[in-house]
Amino acid sequence: MLKRSSFIAVALFAFMFALALHADNIVDEIIARVDDWIITRSDLQRAIQTTQDEVKQQFPTDWEAKWALIQPTVLRDLIDQKLLLQKGKELGITGDTELVKQLDKIRQQMHLASIDDLEKAAKEQGVSFEDYKDQTKSRIITEQVIGREVGSRIHITNEEVLAWYNEHQKEIQTTEEVQLEEILVSTQAKQPDDKPATPQPEDPARVAAAEAKAKELLEQLRKGAKFEELARKSSDGPSAAQGGELGGFKRGELAKDLEEKTFSLKPGQFTDVLRTKQGFLILKVKAHPQSGVPPLKDVDDKIRNVLYQQKLEPTVRAYMTKLREQAYIEIKPGYVDAGASANQAKPMVVAENDPAAEIAKHKKKKRFVVF
Repeated sequence: MLKRSSFIAVALFAFMFALALHADNIVDEIIARVDDWIITRSDLQRAIQTTQDEVKQQFPTDWEAKWALIQPTVLRDLIDQKLLLQKGKELGITGDTELVKQLDKIRQQMHLASIDDLEKAAKEQGVSFEDYKDQTKSRIITEQVIGREVGSRIHITNEEVLAWYNEHQKEIQTTEEVQLEEILVSTQAKQPDDKPATPQPEDPARVAAAEAKAKELLEQLRKGAKFEELARKSSDGPSAAQGGELGGFKRGELAKDLEEKTFSLKPGQFTDVLRTKQGFLILKVKAHPQSGVPPLKDVDDKIRNVLYQQKLEPTVRAYMTKLREQAYIEIKPGYVDAGASANQAKPMVVAENDPAAEIAKHKKKKRFVVF
């Protein structure tokens, strides 16, 4: 079970540094204007810290070299976000429904009774729940804008899929594995969330009750009950919220007796009740890919996703250039937008009470204030 102390790790890690002030003495000055939006120096500093921390996690041995390449794009990405949020507003994309769904999903993963409990868990970690919601909502909106405006225009042909399949045989070659789901009926007494799990002496009555429950669940499965639904409702394992999903295991990665019982099964089949140290276990084989190059039909979706991602990045950059050319953007001297276009409109500097200002207002849809 996920504990409240794991709240940030489950849902907020990507925003943890973005929600904390790293430099109390920073003068919160405006460094960029994007239409009606502003980007402050502290916004940039937080984004730099967040991105750098992510790079350190992904590339622990050579993060400095990776960071040198990524750092110049941080301000660009902040400007991208403002442009996409503006476009989302124009398209009527609010992200409200998706935000509610994501928060409720996190609540379920943490086995909390309500969103109020989720907010309390965030506060216990010193995280502003409102800031987190704002960050999540912004991400939802930008992803939906990209999906609608860019992703929907990307097409992958069957010929492209076949060509990639033929050219990457070694990359897609697999070894035999089983992808498993579990239902665990624990024989251990439930312990408080704030205390580490420690093995308890077995209570014969509890063991007998757990075994009877596991056998009853097995009987329900044999009568056609859905494994994932039973796992969510009845499993005591940490994977219950994910429908018992455990992932894939190659030969040699499971205990010998579990390997023998699972590798002999076909996809969709499940074991009898198995006795383990944790309790009584039922395992289902979700998939059982064999060694060798899988048939094209089995990897078609994965190949299409690879090709989609390859096409997406340059297409998004072209789209962001187009949005820049339609917007009013001004960057404070000393800062650089790595995504700037040579065709961007340049802000007009006019004297106060200058009649040209009135003319400019009628020529431009939005008023732009220079630094």
